[in-house]
Amino acid sequence: MKARALIAATVLLGGLAACGSDSTSDGPLTLRMTTWSANEAHVKLFTDFAAEYKTTHPDVTVQFDALPFENYTTTLTTQIAGGNAPDLAWILEGSAPDFVSSGALAPLDGKVEKESDLVPAATKLWQADGKLAAYPFSTSPFGVFVNTDLVKDLPAGDKWTWENAMAAAAGAAKASGKQGLVVRDFDYKAWDNLASIFNGWGAEAWSADGKTCGFNQQPMVDAMTFIHKAIFTDKAMPGPGVAADFFAGESAMTITQISRASLLKEAKFKWTLVPLPAGPKGEYAVIGQGGLGVLKKGKNADAAADFLAFFTNEANSAKLAQFFPPPRRSQLTAATLAKSNPLLKPEQLQDVVIDGISTGVVKPSHRDSAEIGQAVRSALDPLWKADAQVKPVLDGVCAAIQPLLAK
Repeated sequence: MKARALIAATVLLGGLAACGSDSTSDGPLTLRMTTWSANEAHVKLFTDFAAEYKTTHPDVTVQFDALPFENYTTTLTTQIAGGNAPDLAWILEGSAPDFVSSGALAPLDGKVEKESDLVPAATKLWQADGKLAAYPFSTSPFGVFVNTDLVKDLPAGDKWTWENAMAAAAGAAKASGKQGLVVRDFDYKAWDNLASIFNGWGAEAWSADGKTCGFNQQPMVDAMTFIHKAIFTDKAMPGPGVAADFFAGESAMTITQISRASLLKEAKFKWTLVPLPAGPKGEYAVIGQGGLGVLKKGKNADAAADFLAFFTNEANSAKLAQFFPPPRRSQLTAATLAKSNPLLKPEQLQDVVIDGISTGVVKPSHRDSAEIGQAVRSALDPLWKADAQVKPVLDGVCAAIQPLLAK
């Protein structure tokens, strides 16, 4: 039922866009901005921004509404469809095509400070007809955090491959009794996070034009066979139903983004951060993005756009960089990022973040992302069993989503 509600709400986005208000009140007003993070450090930074903004806009109060990540888009689109749209919203990269193409977002051209400083590769997903529809405040490549107390001999250089990485993870798990490599936030539900692995085989969920399923193509079959073996044969990855938090010392490695590094501030173990291992297709990078947009359906679109301009200006972008790699060319240097990321070394920021942004591809996204994503998840469920036959399962994924891709 939740999936169907999301699909229906998403379809309504286009129609709702035309009903929005561009007016602002002359008196006190409250702006509501939805986010998907309740992280204490994130919340403090945002509220500090709101407090600073209020010193020059005393009639404007900004409230941050942290929605659960697992049903963030469902909740957001339901709010929009129900006439309770926020003024501003973070948008996940997977649902960016729906929001951007629907016209639900107010154009930001001319609103963002030094827009010419934005990296074109970072803004590509967030443009409609060449105009910026949302600001990609976070353009964050995935890397591998490694517990070097558990992984004593980490493969390096040209030996840092997926074969060797999984062997090291399996060895560490066996020796420690803990888990090996965890794809954070995957949990056998968010399949798109597996792009951080399968892209190393040149595998794609669907073709570049979004019309042809790629799950049953040989690169994906090979990648998923590798992942299945790592889980059920090599025990290099935790199986279904097994929870392991790297940041609590419960696994040897985890794939995630630098926004999680703050969780290591009081770590009881030694650790490092390295790029994704090379796959059969060589070195590669995968990027997760978050965009910040103004909802036309919100009650205070003009005021919201003004706060967005402040939230993303050059000074605040530098502060956000401690969690969310900025899209600004001038700030994408190891020296600049190191100032706001004291836990990470400049060479780690260069190798994982800066190089990753320059060469990486964004996680899978598509129109009608909720319906397609749910169909993929359901069709992949049979794969997560020890005796699963990979190719037939992936054929089933394509049978489920090809009619949706062809719409």
